[in-house]
Amino acid sequence: MDARPRRPTVAAPLRKLAVLRAEKPTLSFYRYLYETIGRPWLWTDRRDMSDDDLTALIHDDKIEIYVLYVAGVPAGFTELDFRGETRVEITHLGLVPEFTGQGLGRFLLNWSVDAAWRAETRVVVVETDTADNPRALGMYQRAGFNVVGRTEIEQEPHGALTNQPSPSQDL
Repeated sequence: MDARPRRPTVAAPLRKLAVLRAEKPTLSFYRYLYETIGRPWLWTDRRDMSDDDLTALIHDDKIEIYVLYVAGVPAGFTELDFRGETRVEITHLGLVPEFTGQGLGRFLLNWSVDAAWRAETRVVVVETDTADNPRALGMYQRAGFNVVGRTEIEQEPHGALTNQPSPSQDL
């Protein structure tokens, strides 16, 4: 996304919602969110990090983690990486399984896009792959993202994941 989207703000679902920044979250809370939300989609990059490395990353002042709460219960999170100066990456975004299918994903994605666009932002990126929710790519496109490449995730027999570039890199 190389320009702020020109769309109306997505209305919050009619529920008790709050999106709060988790400033320097505890490692256990972050791992709970990451594992609970990411397990169905084969998120592994942060799971395999050492406690010290992960703490340093999530406590970096240019990494912003926001938690979506529904009636006081953590329902999802989004992580924005501002280390690229003018390039912001939505590195993680997802919902706790019990909160999927309720319109909260679209709300959180659009909230994340709005939060990523600041005066210095020139591009906002998000990556998805074939292991992600089948509705993710369409949701990203409706939010204003353009497809610029494709990566296929293949499950190895022993359970490891490998990234295999697709023959069609440009779409």
